[in-house]
Amino acid sequence: MHELIGDITLSILFAWVLGLLAHFSRQPLILAYLIAGFLIGPFGTGLVKSQESISVISELGLIFMLFMIGLEIDLKKIVRAGKVILFAAGGQLLGGCLLGILFFVGIGLSMGGGGKFDALYLCVACALSSTVIIVKVLYEKRELDTLPGRITLGVLVLQDIFAILFLAVQPSLDNLQIGIVLLSIVRVGVLVATALVLSRYVLPRLFQQIARRPELILLGALAWCFLIGEVAERLHLSREMGSLVAGVSLSTFPYALDVTAKVTTLRDFFITLFFVALGMTIPVPGLSVIGLALLIAAFTVVSRLVTTFTPLYLMKQGLRASLLPAINLAQISEFSLVVIQTGVAAGHISTATSSAASFAFVVLAVLSTFAITRSGEITRSLIGPLKRIGLRDLDQAHPVEADGPEAGHGAPRRIVILGFFRAASALLSQIERQNEALLEQISVIDFNPLVFRTLKDRGLQVIYGDISNVDTLVHAGIGKAEIIILSVPDSLLVGANNEKLVRHVRSLNPTAKIVATADFLADVNDLYAAGADYVTVTRISDASELFSVIEAADAGLLAEKRAEMDAQLAERREVLP
Repeated sequence: MHELIGDITLSILFAWVLGLLAHFSRQPLILAYLIAGFLIGPFGTGLVKSQESISVISELGLIFMLFMIGLEIDLKKIVRAGKVILFAAGGQLLGGCLLGILFFVGIGLSMGGGGKFDALYLCVACALSSTVIIVKVLYEKRELDTLPGRITLGVLVLQDIFAILFLAVQPSLDNLQIGIVLLSIVRVGVLVATALVLSRYVLPRLFQQIARRPELILLGALAWCFLIGEVAERLHLSREMGSLVAGVSLSTFPYALDVTAKVTTLRDFFITLFFVALGMTIPVPGLSVIGLALLIAAFTVVSRLVTTFTPLYLMKQGLRASLLPAINLAQISEFSLVVIQTGVAAGHISTATSSAASFAFVVLAVLSTFAITRSGEITRSLIGPLKRIGLRDLDQAHPVEADGPEAGHGAPRRIVILGFFRAASALLSQIERQNEALLEQISVIDFNPLVFRTLKDRGLQVIYGDISNVDTLVHAGIGKAEIIILSVPDSLLVGANNEKLVRHVRSLNPTAKIVATADFLADVNDLYAAGADYVTVTRISDASELFSVIEAADAGLLAEKRAEMDAQLAERREVLP
């Protein structure tokens, strides 16, 4: 017992020190934790030698990590997922697994001979992408709510469901008979039904009674996690599988956000322990392990680009919206390491294969963070070559002829909206209600395929293109516009900012009235200096609206104000709801 406490102490201490180094060098924290584990483990300095300690630390971390992954799987979002996300995820998972089996069997890995399933585990592991890395980087880039961001997140959720199904079948791989597989599915069904019934009819009443006692909320969540884990163990499944189901069953729970908030700190502690313990199991790699790791990494990147880009492109999402999710998803998931570890524990894969997968994870964690951060630049550099080999983009449905902008897009409109997000969507709805004839004088330039198709279906002139590209502005006839509106804030623009766009537009059209948007008050004067004629500051209009709400509340008229707002919302027909 004292040895376990000492080993945990060393794990946390080394994880913190290396985590600081990773933070200051802008590297993934998971990488730091794996290196920390390697350094103190039996293959490093040997400060932690006890296999029992490593096993306990790893299992605890794994249980908590799967519980939190389950909490973050929103079943309602899966039900509401559009066909684009469903087809993209299906194509990526099925295509990735098929290519994986062909590739890994082709390089000589086992697909069941002698009870070894190295090829199968690697093809499943390589089909999953890292939620932790993707969400962190996209959040920092403010791209979670863009179309490529939503597609990426949707695919991640469905990947997790796929992993759950694999973990359900995994204990029966040694004896894959129809009856045994069906029995495993029945056991999973019993486990899921038990968890859902209890979380639907029993837990809400209990949590409602203890809602004001944070320590009991936390304790209740942990008790639930370990209870369902124990039920899974009694059903001859795994505690890890049970913890995942426990999390999923709470994901639509009324107190799910509260539970997640209270468990997060504890989650981070045990996830750290899991990755440190995983690092302890990684031996000093030989050339064969390094070679296999590089093959796994290369296959993951190539297969992800092929299997994600292809279905999105075939569904006419355009080159940009097809490439970005493929770049975002091009790494191996933490969940992949979970799958690999369950395979090691079951004796299904070799230690060398497990080590190679861990090294491939580390390589891709670093490279993928770099690639996602610069995904806009990478995408722009790829679109040209893809067009040259014959792939058509959405703008090529109405090609621009040499005679000028009129040939490709019709006569340039008097008002041009550069970039289309929620403010532009609200503006068009307002114009539609107050002066519908004005819509015939408006052009929109944007590279969101949903915006492109929806506006075209409504009869508006829309030009598919990147507003940060000067050639796009020239071909769109920006030089003949009278009013040019930049309604997208800097935080959402890709490859440009409002000041840069104003300077480009002003150089192309010295006489147009340019309306720009400022994120910060300090930006207003810079935009005027760049050539803007008017600058909107969203916070000012928001403040005015909120002040009127306070006045209505003080006058006892809040219900009337809400009714007025509800009436306005009912009348709106926005492109981006």
